[in-house]
Amino acid sequence: MYQFFVEPGQTQGREILIQGSDVNHIRNVLRMRVGEELSVSNGVDGREYRCHITEITEDTVRCELRFVKEEGTELPSRIYLLQGLPKADKMELIIQKAVELGAYQIVPVATRRSVVKLDEKKAAARVSRWQAIAEAAAKQSKRGIIPLVQQVMDLDQALEHVRDLSVKLIPYELAEDMGRTREVLGNLKPGQDIAVLIGPEGGFEGKEVESAVAAGAIPITLGRRILRTETAGMTVLSWLMYLLENN
Repeated sequence: MYQFFVEPGQTQGREILIQGSDVNHIRNVLRMRVGEELSVSNGVDGREYRCHITEITEDTVRCELRFVKEEGTELPSRIYLLQGLPKADKMELIIQKAVELGAYQIVPVATRRSVVKLDEKKAAARVSRWQAIAEAAAKQSKRGIIPLVQQVMDLDQALEHVRDLSVKLIPYELAEDMGRTREVLGNLKPGQDIAVLIGPEGGFEGKEVESAVAAGAIPITLGRRILRTETAGMTVLSWLMYLLENN
């Protein structure tokens, strides 16, 4: 079943209005017709609204609510992925998979070893593109919200952004104690907000790790093998999804 996002104001009683670019997608790409069912989320309450199409016009798809699926698809914890800027188009893949795995927010971080250097104009264009990828991934994975892709930050700004979160994890190649990592992960509880700091190609510099630890981050290991930056975040998010997913 296809899923779409609407603003809360587009829900009026039992009628739901789909507008914007999704109208063309429904009419001309999916070729949906009156009577067909679809799923709608407002991006706020995490609920899934099941409805059927009652009218299709040039600029609006009118739907009638059938029922509300109260149990949403969101994790019980908000996970913030602080991702060091990678080379080429790896960030697009990282965002897509992070959204599928339940990330609540993605923060692109310009670190000392980041090869990519973005000026303000380029950064804004990239973030706009990344947000569109997050929305498409949220639709595909039937998320109840569209995770936000933040503006590009430096590491100090990113650490300040997640200052009040309950848990901060930083995978680090020199953190060799898997037993300690298992202990840290085993103590996580649903409802705790979690930040995951992932370095770019080449990883974090030692001073950056020191700054993160001083801000409350806990170093963990991902095992004996060195993972690429696009693999490291997915690994941690997969662990967290397994540990925190509601039964």
